[in-house]
Amino acid sequence: MKEKTPSKLEKILASGNLAVTSECGPPRGSDPEAIIEKANLIKDYVDAINITDNQTSVTRMCSLAACIRLKLMGLEPVLQMVTRDRNRIALQSDILGAASFDIYNMLCLSGDHQSFGDCASGQNVHDLDSMQLIQTVRRMRDEGKFIGGDEIKRPPKMFVGAAANPFADPFEIRVARLAKKVAAGAEFIQTQCIYNLDKFEKWMEGVRDRGLHEKVHILAGVTPFKSAGMARYMKNKVPGMDVPDEVVKRMSDRPKDKQAEEGINICVETIQRLKEVTGVHGFHVMAIEWEEKVPEIVQRAGLLPRPEM
Repeated sequence: MKEKTPSKLEKILASGNLAVTSECGPPRGSDPEAIIEKANLIKDYVDAINITDNQTSVTRMCSLAACIRLKLMGLEPVLQMVTRDRNRIALQSDILGAASFDIYNMLCLSGDHQSFGDCASGQNVHDLDSMQLIQTVRRMRDEGKFIGGDEIKRPPKMFVGAAANPFADPFEIRVARLAKKVAAGAEFIQTQCIYNLDKFEKWMEGVRDRGLHEKVHILAGVTPFKSAGMARYMKNKVPGMDVPDEVVKRMSDRPKDKQAEEGINICVETIQRLKEVTGVHGFHVMAIEWEEKVPEIVQRAGLLPRPEM
C-alpha cells in the first residue's frame, strides 16, 4: 500500500466520505483579488479548489501562481497542469515549484487545442501526453527520481488526478481509457460535466465491471446552466459534451427570468441521483464564472457539513 500524501482531499476520500471540489479560472491579468474573491465565495463549501491552466487555450494568470494564492489563504488547491504548453523539463520544474509551496494535489491534462483560444497560431508542445505526465508525477513522488533518472532532493508529495470524459466518441473505449489512466497511476478522477445521467450510469457499470471503482476515486463533474442558450451552446458547440434534448427543453420551457433557477435545480437533482451510484466518491462542481452559486448547490444537494481533516 502506498504511503498517504498530506493531501486533505486524499484523506477525505480515503475515509469514505463523499468529497466536494470546485474550480476557479484565473484572471486575464495580474490582480490577485480576482482569485481571492472567487475562493472566498466557495471555501467553506468544498474540500479543495482546482485552478484551471489557461483553459480553452486563452492566456491567463498561471495556475501555479493562483494555487499559491489559495495556499496563502489556508485553502487546499488542486493544481491543473496541461501538457500543451510545456516540455518535460518545464513540467517537472513546475511540479517542484508547486511542491516547494506544499501543494499536494495535481490534475494531469492534455489541454484544449490552441485553435480554440486567443493565440491560434501558437505552437503546442505535447512532449508528454497526459498519461505520461501521470507516470512522471508518480515516479517523482514514489521513486524520488526525475525522468532522466537523477535523484530528487525533497520529492513532491502529490495526490495525482486525471480527467475522464464518459461521453466522448467512441463510447465503447471510454472505460478502457480510464483503465489506462489508472494503470499509469491516477488516484482520483474528475469527469466531464454530466447531463446524460443514463449514459453516465452505463459508463459506471463498465467501470465497476473492471473493478476500477476500487482502484481510483471518481468525482462526478456537474455544471449548472445559467440559461437555455447556454444549454443549447453546450449541446451543439462543445466537443465531447452530451446534453439530452429533454434537458434543453426543460430549460427552454422556463421563462427567461427563471432559467438560471432551473439550471440550479437540474444540477442539484443530478447530484442527488448520482450520490446513489456505486463508485461515485464525490462531486466536482464547475460553476463557470458563477462561483456564488456553489454554496446553494452544495447545501441543497445535502453535501454539508464538510468533514474536518
